[in-house]
Amino acid sequence: MNSIFLRIYAGMLGVLVLVALLGVGTLHLVNEVRSEQYRERLARGTFRLMADNLAPMDELERRRAVAVWARLLGIPLSIQALSEAPLESGARKRLLRGQVLVQQTGPHAAEVYSLIGEHEQRVLTGEVQQISEQLARATVYLLIDELIRYPVAEQPQRLAELKEAKQFGFDLRLVSLEQANLDIDQRRRVDEGDTVMALGKGGDSIHVFAGIVDTPWVLEIGPLYQMNLYPTQLLVLSCALGLSLIGLMVYLLVRPLEQRLRDLEGAATRIASGGLDTRVPSHGSDSVGRLAAAFNAMAEHLQRSLSIQREMVQAVSHELRTPVARLRFGLEMIGDAESEAARRKYMEGMDSDIQDLDKLVDEMLTYARLEQGAPALNFQAVDLNGLIDQVITELAPLRAHVRVERGPALNALDGSGAVVEAELRYLHRALQNLVSNAMRHAESRVRVSYQIGRQRCRLDVEDDGPGVPETAWERIFSPFLRLDDSRTRASGGHGLGLSIVRRIIYWHGGRAQIGRSEALGGARFSLVWPRKQDTLES
Repeated sequence: MNSIFLRIYAGMLGVLVLVALLGVGTLHLVNEVRSEQYRERLARGTFRLMADNLAPMDELERRRAVAVWARLLGIPLSIQALSEAPLESGARKRLLRGQVLVQQTGPHAAEVYSLIGEHEQRVLTGEVQQISEQLARATVYLLIDELIRYPVAEQPQRLAELKEAKQFGFDLRLVSLEQANLDIDQRRRVDEGDTVMALGKGGDSIHVFAGIVDTPWVLEIGPLYQMNLYPTQLLVLSCALGLSLIGLMVYLLVRPLEQRLRDLEGAATRIASGGLDTRVPSHGSDSVGRLAAAFNAMAEHLQRSLSIQREMVQAVSHELRTPVARLRFGLEMIGDAESEAARRKYMEGMDSDIQDLDKLVDEMLTYARLEQGAPALNFQAVDLNGLIDQVITELAPLRAHVRVERGPALNALDGSGAVVEAELRYLHRALQNLVSNAMRHAESRVRVSYQIGRQRCRLDVEDDGPGVPETAWERIFSPFLRLDDSRTRASGGHGLGLSIVRRIIYWHGGRAQIGRSEALGGARFSLVWPRKQDTLES
């Protein structure tokens, strides 16, 4: 399963199967609870009415009433002590709270329990075989028996009181024979004293009608609805539909991501084959979009690094050619020298070439360390005044006709003076390269100044030379770049000094800039970096 879609879909399928199994169990439990509530709702009013009628009777009257009701209703009834009833503690508590308890004993049969009186620990028990029909007949008999004890005009009010007091789970009302929703034959049967069950509209319910003798009333019970269990097929259909929808949504979501990952894979393969200019679309802010952006940054860095390496190899081979040729020429001339002074002159020239080669190797190694990755930087407090004085002292004697001076200094207002956090060795190298570069191109003056703020610091090196054309400002810090105008090869150098400066200040979290000096008229190189290096050091 190499496809992301298939793996995700398989996982979703497993979860859905687990949910379906749990759903079947939950559906079965819900159906049981609903069936129990349905049976209790049907039996509640009828058995409460019988139990309340038994409460004021003595033992003999209770036996007679139970026997009569059992014979007339076809429901085996009995009275027993609550402690003798085969009930759990939870069921006993429900009976004591006044609830009617129905426990199913078969597909359509149930045991019904109702407490007799509030303080009497005895229960009325009935074995109902057809809970809907038998309870309907029992309800009709008991209600009519209760209503005929009242005057005809008071019977509707009494029925309403019974409905509220006994909490019947269905509607009860008294209507005239003309108001009853019956056909001619059914009305005749009701008028003759028979009990009629009629289907309601839609055929999903029944109404029970029974006439009350010597009254204009017809007792209507219902509608009584049949208990419909939630079918398992519905759950299976829902799961199948859910699986299809989930699969479709997962496919629509994963397919574009998978295609974008394939684009990344293809781009990586092309880069490995030498196509370093390959890039992938990095639209979107999701994980794949960020991965594509990181991939493009990596490819760009790789391309730039390899390009720099090629340029470095070409430049180094070119830079080595001149001093090596001079060394070879010096060796030949030493053999042909006619005097000791001539030999000494050629040897001094060869020594100068060797120093030039040593300096070139040192700059290449420094640049390579700074370019390949973050060097080990030991940030510490550096006094810019002391650093500038040290660099001026080191470089001023090299070109006596160029005066290196201190420019204006602007310190922070927090009392820390000219102290900043930096890697002393590398910052010294950067300032030394800038001052050396300025001295090579200056006419007579080089000025070093700085500004220190609360958050950042700035170091400026200016000269009064011809300056740098604005068109070359973007590429002046590129390695081995030497311009063809006034800053020519005659000034010396290998084209790595400014590149080293740029990388040093980059690892300090800052940037190197170039502009035109307003005070001296030549070039102005600036280093700007954070005054505090706490975040970078971590």
